[in-house]
Amino acid sequence: MPPNPDIPHDLVSAQVLVRFLLRIVILSICAALGRQGFGKTIEPLLTLATCYCIVVGGIRCEAPLGQVLTHYDEAAGYALGASLAAWIA
Repeated sequence: MPPNPDIPHDLVSAQVLVRFLLRIVILSICAALGRQGFGKTIEPLLTLATCYCIVVGGIRCEAPLGQVLTHYDEAAGYALGASLAAWIA
C-alpha cells in the first residue's frame, strides 16, 4: 500500500521517538525487576525488541533509509543498546 501524503511526516518521526523512549523505559523497568540482574536481562529484551521492530517494519513495507524515522531506525537503536549491554555486562 503506498504511503498516504496527507499524514505529516514530522508527526510520524515524533511518534517513533516517543514509542522508542517509552519502550526503553518499560524494558528497563522489567530488567530492573529481573532476578538475573539488570545487565543480563536488558540484553535479551533489547534483542527481542530489535527482532520485533524488524518484523513490523517488513510487514508495514517501510523504507529502511527514508526521510522519516521508521521501525528499522528504532530497531537500530535497540540493537545498539543490546550491543552496549553485552559489552558492559
